[in-house]
Amino acid sequence: MASVAELEARLERLERDNYKLRKINAALIERVESRAAPPDDAYAAFHYSVELAEQVRERTDALNQAMAELKASNRLLSESRLRAETAHLHLSDAIESISDAFVLFDSEQRIVLSNSRFKSFWGKNHARITTGMRLREIKQLAQSTGLIVEEHGGNGTEQMLYRLSDGRWVQVSERRTRSGGLVILYTDITEVKHSESIRREQALAQKSNLLQRAIDNLSQGVAMVGADGGLELWNHRFLELCGLAPISARSRFAEVMADSELPLLTPTSRNADGQQVDQLEQHLFDGRVLEIRTHPLPTGGFVNTFTDITERYRHAETLRQSERWIRLITDHVPALIAYLSAELIYEFINKVYEQWYHWPHGAMLGRTLLEAHGEAHYLRLQLYIERALQGESLNFEVIETNLNGQERCMLRSYVPNRGSDGAVIGIFVLIRDITGRKRTAEALHQAYQNLEQRVRERTGELTALNNQLRREIDERSQAEARLREAKREAELANMSKTKFLAAVSHDLLQPLNAARLFTGALLEERDPASAGSLVRNLSNSLDDVESLLGTLVDISKLDAGVIKPEIGSFAVGELLGNLAVEFGQIAVSEHLQLRFVPCSAMVRSDLQLLARILRNLLSNAIRYTIDGRILLGCRRHRQSLSIEVWDTGIGIPADKLQEIFQEFKRGEQQRPNQDRGLGLGLAIVDKIAGMLGHKVRVASVLGRGSRFSIEVPLLRSMPPQCLPTESPQPLTERLYGSRIWVVDNDAAICAGMRTLLEGWGCLVVTALGEEDLARQVDNFHAEADLLIVDYHLDNGRNGVEVVAAVNARRAISLPALMITANYSNELKQQLRDLGHMLLHKPIRPMKLKTTMSHLMEREGR
Repeated sequence: MASVAELEARLERLERDNYKLRKINAALIERVESRAAPPDDAYAAFHYSVELAEQVRERTDALNQAMAELKASNRLLSESRLRAETAHLHLSDAIESISDAFVLFDSEQRIVLSNSRFKSFWGKNHARITTGMRLREIKQLAQSTGLIVEEHGGNGTEQMLYRLSDGRWVQVSERRTRSGGLVILYTDITEVKHSESIRREQALAQKSNLLQRAIDNLSQGVAMVGADGGLELWNHRFLELCGLAPISARSRFAEVMADSELPLLTPTSRNADGQQVDQLEQHLFDGRVLEIRTHPLPTGGFVNTFTDITERYRHAETLRQSERWIRLITDHVPALIAYLSAELIYEFINKVYEQWYHWPHGAMLGRTLLEAHGEAHYLRLQLYIERALQGESLNFEVIETNLNGQERCMLRSYVPNRGSDGAVIGIFVLIRDITGRKRTAEALHQAYQNLEQRVRERTGELTALNNQLRREIDERSQAEARLREAKREAELANMSKTKFLAAVSHDLLQPLNAARLFTGALLEERDPASAGSLVRNLSNSLDDVESLLGTLVDISKLDAGVIKPEIGSFAVGELLGNLAVEFGQIAVSEHLQLRFVPCSAMVRSDLQLLARILRNLLSNAIRYTIDGRILLGCRRHRQSLSIEVWDTGIGIPADKLQEIFQEFKRGEQQRPNQDRGLGLGLAIVDKIAGMLGHKVRVASVLGRGSRFSIEVPLLRSMPPQCLPTESPQPLTERLYGSRIWVVDNDAAICAGMRTLLEGWGCLVVTALGEEDLARQVDNFHAEADLLIVDYHLDNGRNGVEVVAAVNARRAISLPALMITANYSNELKQQLRDLGHMLLHKPIRPMKLKTTMSHLMEREGR
C-alpha cells in the first residue's frame, strides 16, 4: 500500500495536469470564436469548425477521464491519510507505552516523534523540546542547563552512560533507520547502578576483611602507608613488635613511629653518606633484634615489614663464633690447611698456609690453584688432584722451597669431600713439614746402625777366636756355591750367546749378502729400468739389516734394564691415528687393506713404549697376511681399554700361541719376498708389556687369521672432543712444497736426506753446521717450515743449541725434529719439555715422513 506522502504527491501532479488542460481548452475556444471566417471560403471555415469541434470533444473526454482519475485518487488519498493518521496514532501510543524515553529523528536529525518520558528528563525545560528540533540543539541545551553531570563511553560505541544532575543514571542507545534517520532510547538504569555499587562495596569490604585477616596471621609486622603519609593498613604483630597501643585509622605514620623505640624508615631515608637505605637491623632493650624493610608502592606510598630475627641473629652469631674458633685453632696448628672446590678454587686457607706461600691475608680466596701457584706447581700436583677428585684419599711427599730458599720435605694429604649424592665436591688439603721428622729418622737410623756396628765389633772381639774357623769354613762353602752358580749362569749365557750369535750371524749375513750382490749387479748394469729394480732390491735388503739391528738394540736395552717407563695420561686416539697413517701406506704397498676405528678414550701408560708394542703387532700382521685386510681398533671394559690388531693371515696353531712370545721363534709361513726377521718382535712386545704391567692376549684360528690385544688402564675423564674420523690427507701431498732445513755434520747423510726429501717434493737446504746454514739462509731469516737437526755435531755443539740459536734470530720459531742414536731418558725428557720431536737412528723413511707430517700439521703449517 502506497504511503500518504506518495498519494499526496500523485494528487498534486494530477491537479497540475487538470489545470493545464483547462487552460488549453479555454485558449482553443477563444481562438475559434475570435477568428473571422473569410467571406469567400465558407466551406473551409465549416470544415475547420468541424475539426475544431472534434479536437474539443477529444480534449473534453480526456479532461473528463482525468477528472475521474482525480476523484479516484482523492478517494485513495483520503483513505491513505486516514490509515496514516491511524498508524501514527498507534505509533504514538506504542512509543508512549514503552518504559524508556524515545526520540525519532529524520535524515536531517530533526525530531519527528518523542514520548513524554524523554521530556520528563528535562524537568522545567521540557517545553523547549519541540518537534523539528535538531539533535545538536538538544545537546547544547543539555550543556547549558547542566542536565548531564558525568559521561561514560564514547570512542565510537553505540551506547553511552550519563549521570544526570538529579542523581539518576541513563543509558543512551542509538540506531540508524533505513531512511537515514536516527532512533535514540534513553533507559533509566539508576537501580542497576545502585545495585552494582552495593555489590562492589560488599566485595571490597570482603576483600578488605580477607586481607586484614591474612595480614593479622603473618608472623611479620606489616604497615601500609598511603601517598599522603597516612597509615591505611596494619596488623597486631606490627603493634606488638613496635610496642604500640591500638591506633586509629588514617593516623600519620611518622607520628605513630615517634611513639615507638624503632626508627622511622621510608623509601626516601638516607644514611650519613647520603645513600638510600631500605633495610635496618634494630637491637631492642630486651635483647630482641628486628629487621625493618621498606618497599615503595607503584601508586605512591609504601609498605614496611617488621621481622623478629632474634633466633636467626643468634644462630648467625653462633656460627660466626664457631668460625672464629675454627680460624683460631687452624691458624695456630703447625700445618698448612686449605679447602679446594671441585673447580680447584680456594675456599678456605689458614694463616700458616698464607705465610708459607707469602700471600696477603685473604688474597688467595676465590683464586684457582693454577692462578695462585703457577703452571709448574700445578703440573707437579695434577696427577694427585685428579685421583683425589675421583674419590681417592692420598698421602704423598713433595719437596718445596720456603721463603728463605730452604728445601723442605712436605707431606701432603688430600681427602675428598663428598656431597649428599656421593659425588666429590671438593678436597681437604693438609700439608705438614716433615723435614725434621725425616732428619730425626735418618739420625736414629744412623745411630742404630752405629750402635749395631759397635755391638758387632765387640761381639766379634769376644768371639773372634772361637768363630774364626767356622767363618772360614762358611766363607769357603759360600764361595764354592757362588762359583757353582756363576759357572751355571756362565754356561747358560754361553749357550744363549752361542744360539743368539748363530741366529744373528745367519740373519744378518743374508740381507748383507743380498745387498752386496745387488750392488755388484748395479755396477755392471747399463739398463736404467733394470737399475731401478736393483736399487729397490738393494733398499729392501738395507731395510732388513736396519730392522734386524734395531730389533737387536731394543732387546739388548730391555735385557740391560736401560729403558725406564714414563707413565702418564694421554688420549689414545692421536697415537692410533698416527699408526694408522704410517702402516696404512705400508699396507697399500703390500696390496693389503688397513682399517682403523677411531677412539677418544684416555689411558695411563708410556706413550713411546705402547707405540713400540703396537708397531710390532702391526708389522707382524702385515708380515703374516698374504691377502686380505687388517683392523686396528679398541674395545672398552670396565677398568681397562683393549687395543686390538686383527688380521686375516695364516693364523697360529693352538699349541704355538705361548711359544711365539719366546726369543728367536718365527712363524713357518709368511708373505713371499718378506724378510723372516729374528723372531724377536713378539718377545719385545712381551718384555715391554711386562715392564708396563699390561696384559697381552692372543687368539687365532689356523688359516683364518689372528687377533692380538693389549689391555691398558682406562681413565674416566674424557678429552674435550673425539678425534676426527675423516680420511687423512696423503703424506706426500702434505709435504709437497715444504721448506726444510737439514743440519748434520756427516756430508753423506746430508746428501741422502736431500735426495729423499726432494723426492717427496720438499725444498731442501742442507748444512754441516750452524755457520754453514746461516750463510745459505740469510742468517736464518729466510722462509722455512721445518728444521731437522742431528743431536751430536762438531766442535762440542749439539742440536738443541743449534735450534735455540736459529729460533732466537727469527720472529716466528721453527718446529724442530731431532735425530740421534742416544736413547737416554734424560734427553727424551729434555726434548719433550722444549716441544721438539725425537727420532732414533736408524731412521725409516716412512716413519720420517709420518713424523714430519704430524709435526707440521700440529704447528698449522
